[in-house]
Amino acid sequence: MVERPFHHGNLRSELLDHAETVLAEGGVEALSLRDLARRSGVSHGAPRSHFVDRQALLDALAVRGFERLAALVRAAAAEGGTFEGRVRRVARAYLDFAVQQPALMELMFAAKGEARSVAVGDAAGRLFATFDEVLEADRPDVASDAAARQRFGLLFATVVQGAASLVGSGRISPGTAAELVEDGTGILVAALLGPS
Repeated sequence: MVERPFHHGNLRSELLDHAETVLAEGGVEALSLRDLARRSGVSHGAPRSHFVDRQALLDALAVRGFERLAALVRAAAAEGGTFEGRVRRVARAYLDFAVQQPALMELMFAAKGEARSVAVGDAAGRLFATFDEVLEADRPDVASDAAARQRFGLLFATVVQGAASLVGSGRISPGTAAELVEDGTGILVAALLGPS
């Protein structure tokens, strides 16, 4: 029997790093705890100390993706400027992440119904709360109207995720997607929110 060395680092983080690589290269179907253990140089049972099963691994990847995207969106929004400029920067940060991480985005937004974990739902909620923060800072009139806020968020997501999906399917280039997102966010701000 071959003995595996004891892992002294942050195994959970290392497993997630390897999982992101596998996800990007081969999709969700290519992910297995046993393969991740092999890549990390630990026994095949070691990942179970951090992920009770494959679904727990997928949920942790989705949470990590939502956290990373939320940080990018917050940073884009924090640059200041006009409301429209902030919305455009947020849209571009979101699009760039989606284009660079298509498999992760698909996993993050996969319809899991009741199987979706609380942690994934909470992480998604934190991401979308960052959009609300932009509205609250610049357009409190819209932010206080739940229906208008939800409509803005859905239209925004439709523009950005739609463009990212078209890039992922090879129908348009990333440059064309960026142009469409610029146009779409400008139209959205003008039509839905009116003059600021």
